[in-house]
Amino acid sequence: MASPNKDVLLVVDDDRLVLATLVSGLRDSGFEVIESDNGEDAILLAREHQPNLALLDIRMSGKSGLEVARYLVSQTEIPFMFLTAFGDPEIVQEASSYGAMGFLVKPLDVRQVVPAVKSALARAKEIKRLRHGAAVLADTLVQGKGREVLVATGILVERYHVNCDQALEILRKQARTEGRKVEEAAIALVEATEKLNATGSFASLAKPPGSY
Repeated sequence: MASPNKDVLLVVDDDRLVLATLVSGLRDSGFEVIESDNGEDAILLAREHQPNLALLDIRMSGKSGLEVARYLVSQTEIPFMFLTAFGDPEIVQEASSYGAMGFLVKPLDVRQVVPAVKSALARAKEIKRLRHGAAVLADTLVQGKGREVLVATGILVERYHVNCDQALEILRKQARTEGRKVEEAAIALVEATEKLNATGSFASLAKPPGSY
C-alpha cells in the first residue's frame, strides 16, 4: 500500500535497463514507484493504484505509450509525461495533443528528471484543484442557487486571489455565520459590492482565506 505522504509514480518502459535506472533514481528521491515494461500491464496498474503521475515511453512493442495515454485520458484523471528518444515532430505533436504534462528525452539523467517530475506533479495538482472548483460551482448552479452565487464567487476570487472552490467555501462559511442560505449570502454580497466605492472593505461580508 502506498504511503499517504508520498506521490505515486507509474513508470512504463520496455527497455529494462532504462526502466530499472529510472525507477531506482525516483525511489531514491522519495517517490513511491510502480513499474511496468509493457502498455497492457501499465493500464492494469494505473486502474489499480491510481498514481499521481505516469511516465510513459512513447514507442514500445505491443501497446504504445500513446495508446496508454489515450486510455488514461478517456477513463481516468491520471496525468502523464512521455519518455522519448525520438524527435519526430509528428509524434511529438500527436503526443502533445493528448495533454501530456511534458516530455523527458532519452538518455535520461535522473538529476534532471526529478525536478521535471516535481514540476509536473505541482501543475497537475493545481489543474485538479481548478477542475474541482469549477465542478463544485457548476453543481451549485445546477441546484438552482443561481446567478448571484456565480457573481459572488467571482467577486471573492478577484478580492482574495483564490480559486473557485475556496471562494465558494468562504461564501458558505459566511452564510453559516449569518444563519442564512448560500444564495441569500451571495445576494447580500453582490448588493453590498455594488454600493462600495474603490476603498470599500468586504470585511463584514466575507471572511478572507485562512480565517476558517
